[in-house]
Amino acid sequence: MPSTGFAHWLIVLVETFAALFLLLLALFVVVLLVTWLVDRNQTGNAVLRNFPVIGHFRYWFLHLGEFFRQYLYSSDREEMPFNRAQRTWVYRAAKNVDNTGAFGSSRDLRGEGVPFFVNAPFPNLGEDHVEPVPVTIGPYARQPYSHAAFFNISAMSFGALSAPAVRALSRGAAKAGIWMDTGEGGLAPYHLEGGCDIIFEIGTAKYGVRTPEGKLDDDKLLAICAHEQVKMVSIKLGQGAKPGMGGLLPGAKVTAEIAAIRGIPMGEDSQSPNRHLDIGNVNELLDAIVHIRELTGKPVGFKAVLGGADWIGEMCDEIARRGIRSAPDFIIVDGSEGGTGAAPQTLMEGVGLPLHEALPALLDMLIVKGLRQRIKVVCSGKCVTAYDVAWALSVGADFVNSARGFMLALGCIQSLQCNRNTCPTGITTQNPKLQRGLVVADKSERVFHYARNVMHEVGIIAHSCGVAEPRQLNRGHCRVVGDDGLSIPLEKLFPYPKANESVV
Repeated sequence: MPSTGFAHWLIVLVETFAALFLLLLALFVVVLLVTWLVDRNQTGNAVLRNFPVIGHFRYWFLHLGEFFRQYLYSSDREEMPFNRAQRTWVYRAAKNVDNTGAFGSSRDLRGEGVPFFVNAPFPNLGEDHVEPVPVTIGPYARQPYSHAAFFNISAMSFGALSAPAVRALSRGAAKAGIWMDTGEGGLAPYHLEGGCDIIFEIGTAKYGVRTPEGKLDDDKLLAICAHEQVKMVSIKLGQGAKPGMGGLLPGAKVTAEIAAIRGIPMGEDSQSPNRHLDIGNVNELLDAIVHIRELTGKPVGFKAVLGGADWIGEMCDEIARRGIRSAPDFIIVDGSEGGTGAAPQTLMEGVGLPLHEALPALLDMLIVKGLRQRIKVVCSGKCVTAYDVAWALSVGADFVNSARGFMLALGCIQSLQCNRNTCPTGITTQNPKLQRGLVVADKSERVFHYARNVMHEVGIIAHSCGVAEPRQLNRGHCRVVGDDGLSIPLEKLFPYPKANESVV
């Protein structure tokens, strides 16, 4: 009968699944037994030796915590390098959605070191708003560069970033009217694709402009600077997250295309020297600046991490001897809190001055030496919100750069996978399957909105302080909370020095 046949096959199916279950159970017991024996007799791990099998749970939870901690356990103001409140602000600015809050701030407004701005009793009216005035960089270059936007994209190389990420940044930067720094990985076609202004960075390995021996190839540099979009050249002396160490690109990220652009072997770790082989003192630095400026006709400056400002003073004295034309056209000061794709934790956490000390130290030295107007100052280092940017402008910076802010705008979730080629958002990976998640047309709009919303909200702070535009902010507009919970004016913490009017 049909019912009898069905019952027969049902019994066979149940018996089969029962046999498979018993087999899997037996395999599980065997695996547990083997694991117990291995753990008990190994000598490299005390936890597993004393607690075989169950000791593995410790390492599973440690691994899982890396992914779930920010969602389940951390408060809004707790995480590093960027807490949830900061990331959320950037996400909302990038999506161009309502970024207002309610009930009150979750920020500790009495914490030591917290800066806040001094509102004017009669702030500027909205109709009195003026656009930032263009700042001219490189008056002695054949092609000076005038740029109005005070918030721009910091150095991030193709290789550390994926092609879709670079393309989205380029398009968004062009639409927002901001510049984009290539980073030390050379100039890729993706940088040029969007039509934005480009700052070409020469790193210690001189990727993209190197001879086979690793020296500067003038012909290659001329070819790059022949692009109308390339507005300035930056010599990278150091990077905030790893001062005293060259860039590191893991071999997994060195594709054939990246190898060709950089001029290095494919698939091998790419470690830059810890300094330029031909720049070992301020004299050689100034020589390099003058040579590149005369060769290309573009403004030339350098990027550095300050451990102190004495060597800046020595450089200024040498400029006084040579003449004002020999000065760098700009200096990019990178705080020790700056980001990186890969760096030793020792350098990230213990070397170099943070931006809140480095920026005023640099500016004050230039003021003392009478070179503040000649040398424009750009700063970078965890400046991702309008609040951060306004602080830097009030200290005296001409421009503020951000790298990780724009990564967050692209969709970075702070998964800390930048050095592993496994970035889940497609931003810092060369894996095409992961890059697929980054849709250039969508993310370029987010880059545009983020840049414009930051500059808009810095303008709101400026108006509240009673000035017409953000570059009119000064140290008198900002106060910093001390260890007693009371604030002092920034101009008292870092008083303006007396300028030397007689220099060069």
